[in-house]
Amino acid sequence: MFGSNLAGGLGYLTKDVLVFPFVSLVIAVMPRPRQPPLQPTQLQGFKYFALLRPLLERLHGHACQRDRAGNRRLHYDHYAALLLFYFFNPILTSLRGLRQASALDKVQQRLGCGRAALGSLSEASRVFDPALLRPLLGELAAEAQPVVTGKEAEALAALTAVDGSFWRGLPRMAWALWLDEDHRGAKLHLHFDVLKGVPVDATLTPGACSEPEQLRAMLQADRLYVIDRGYAGYELFADILQAGSSFVGRLKEDAAFTAQEERPLTAAGRAAGVIRDLVVSKLGSDHHKDVLGQPVRLVWVATGKVRPDRTAEVLLLGTDRLDLPAELVALAYKYRWHVELFFRWFKCILGARHLVAQSENGLTLQLYAGLIASLLISVWTGQKPTKRTFEMVCLYFGGWASLEELDAHIQTLQEHPKTKPRPC
Repeated sequence: MFGSNLAGGLGYLTKDVLVFPFVSLVIAVMPRPRQPPLQPTQLQGFKYFALLRPLLERLHGHACQRDRAGNRRLHYDHYAALLLFYFFNPILTSLRGLRQASALDKVQQRLGCGRAALGSLSEASRVFDPALLRPLLGELAAEAQPVVTGKEAEALAALTAVDGSFWRGLPRMAWALWLDEDHRGAKLHLHFDVLKGVPVDATLTPGACSEPEQLRAMLQADRLYVIDRGYAGYELFADILQAGSSFVGRLKEDAAFTAQEERPLTAAGRAAGVIRDLVVSKLGSDHHKDVLGQPVRLVWVATGKVRPDRTAEVLLLGTDRLDLPAELVALAYKYRWHVELFFRWFKCILGARHLVAQSENGLTLQLYAGLIASLLISVWTGQKPTKRTFEMVCLYFGGWASLEELDAHIQTLQEHPKTKPRPC
């Protein structure tokens, strides 16, 4: 009874009981209550699939089959649609819930799928290739509208924040190598378009992996990559340049360099915390090879924070963009924080923290579906949703807000668009 009341009152938070550890204890010692049958009126979010079905049709030829007679056949596009439906409806918390939802006439008509067997849903997580979903991220991101406009946006065009986030796994997930045999986990490596506020690409690997190597494998042309100190490496910077992109990255404070030109500070730069702007002919000491082969900028930025040793915190940022004002170099790195905010929304609000699959293939499918779900919301609203918008979407998915009320909120966003992200 307690678990049922909690599910009814907290909506999307029920996808992950780890938010409330004591709930796991209660469920472990009490018999699981019998769940009432799903009702079509409890399910929302069909409007999103008008955008999605044309994109998924290319996957229809791929299917998994559970019996020799061919009666239990689940197509890839139907499985992907059901995974997306899972994210749009907090009442669905498991594969059994998806199986039950797939038997409803309204779901079958709107998603274009038939009743899915539990065995087919389980098998699909191991059979279907998640690489076929990955291109949809870039296609939907291309349809998203910029949420940042003006001169700053023009100067920082294609600003892409890169970071990874950890998903804790179960001990039996042998593929998810992390600390040791008793600790398992996976890492999602995400490329996030800051000016649009949407993900543009992602990969999933075991937790014990090299984030710089993943970035190197995912590089695209015409991007301005902003990366944290964990990615700092002169060879990686060279690879970014070789791919036809630029970088703004944090370096270690004791980084060696050969100075070439000291640039004067402007009033705007000082206001942004810039304390030094230097062009260097080479990064690294004399016995290091010059892997970049071109001048780069070093910009020192004071954050206003004080370290435990009572010294002022100063960030050392490196970039190949000699044309950018120093304050925009600092701003580009500050915008990197927005990928962290997205991870928080993705895990806590959208419910991607709860695993419905334990294989590497299945978890990748689930997280790609979650990223596509977030992109559909951005494409539909035309804006980067605020916290209030997240709440309205959750109320709609939970059946508390009507479609008309959600549309009215979205219309307000479109009439009063924001010109820049909220400060970090």
